Amino acid sequence: MSTQLAKARRGEITPAIQAAARSEQVEPETVRAELAAGRAVLPANPAHENLAPAVVGRRFRTKINANIGRSPERSNLAEELRKLDVALVAGADFVMDLSVGDDLVALRTAMLEHCAVALGTVPIYEAQARCGGTGANLDADVLLSVIEEQARQGVDFMTLHAGLLREHVPLALRRVMGIASRGGAILAEWMHAHKSQNPLYVRWDDILEICHGHDVTVSLGDGLRPGCLADASDEAQFAELATLGELVRRSRARNVQVMVEGPGHIPFDQIQMNMEKEQDVCDGAPFYVLGPVVTDVAPGYDHITSSIGATAAAFHGASLLCYVTPAEHLGLPTEQEVREGVVAYRIAAHAADVARGLAHARDWDDQMARARMAFDWQRQFQLAMDGPGARARYEQTRSDVEPDHCSMCGREFCAVRTSKRLAEELEE
Repeated sequence: MSTQLAKARRGEITPAIQAAARSEQVEPETVRAELAAGRAVLPANPAHENLAPAVVGRRFRTKINANIGRSPERSNLAEELRKLDVALVAGADFVMDLSVGDDLVALRTAMLEHCAVALGTVPIYEAQARCGGTGANLDADVLLSVIEEQARQGVDFMTLHAGLLREHVPLALRRVMGIASRGGAILAEWMHAHKSQNPLYVRWDDILEICHGHDVTVSLGDGLRPGCLADASDEAQFAELATLGELVRRSRARNVQVMVEGPGHIPFDQIQMNMEKEQDVCDGAPFYVLGPVVTDVAPGYDHITSSIGATAAAFHGASLLCYVTPAEHLGLPTEQEVREGVVAYRIAAHAADVARGLAHARDWDDQMARARMAFDWQRQFQLAMDGPGARARYEQTRSDVEPDHCSMCGREFCAVRTSKRLAEELEE
């Protein structure tokens, strides 16, 4: 197996590169060059047959990921497939299955069949379930077997928390929130019980062999991401980041595509520094961030608190945004909350792309402005990120007289009508 990275380094323009370039409205050579430099990744496992590839990197549109997956207490295959459909219809560029519990192979098989975008997983969840459900019982050989099985199934990218080392754990346990990452907590428990180093780190060469054989993109997990503002940008977070930089270089040396996952809860004024530090430490590898959540006090609205941070993160260096739903910190998201999370993050990503001057990003906004000036409501609904939602809201209080105004100002106080009238008078 020759990976997308290896082919890009040899100067090859693959079908996946061509497809991604068409989607981005750029030349294929631009995608190839960014892949070859390690500044972009193109997750595309050949076994994922119905995949429409998308590229992640700073030269391209900011992408968003939607997390779905059942817990041991709630949801099932049918419900998660409905969430998958909701996420795709709402515009998610990537999807991750974070399911835990039993019979995950059947769930993942169904998701891969239904998912036309890159699908990611966190293999340690399945490995823990196979080993009895506790971190202390985790077996390194089982973990590698799960990684290989998922790669063979067609998983396009995997979160692997290989940068969390045994010596980092005491630093994290001094925090207010300790270890907020599910995968990070599993590994910390295993290292404490066995008095041994992180098996993902120890077996990294074996893991790269698997990922190379199936062209699986590595997503280096942030097992020590801060779970509250008080823990942001601390010694534990940046100690792990330094190890992630090492793993980036080792992955590239093996021609394995790699991106880096970033912090969860960060005060707004620390976001730029965090983005720039990752770019420096990890040699420009694409940054995949959760949020960041910029305040801890808005449960039920964390799709908003995090999209504020996500816009800043994408402006200052992130390339892939992992959505947060209104259910964050409260429970498993519903289908409606998945939709709300995707829409919120599409807004954040697009706002950042406009702000950083990405080619053609503002064309969409300019089209909407012209449609508004013309009171072309149907065109506005066509252009809206959530057209059905915009239409439904308009219909709630629409004018019964003429469609040349809305109910906010009424016909006589409408600023757009006044502007149009003034422009006509000045032309006379």
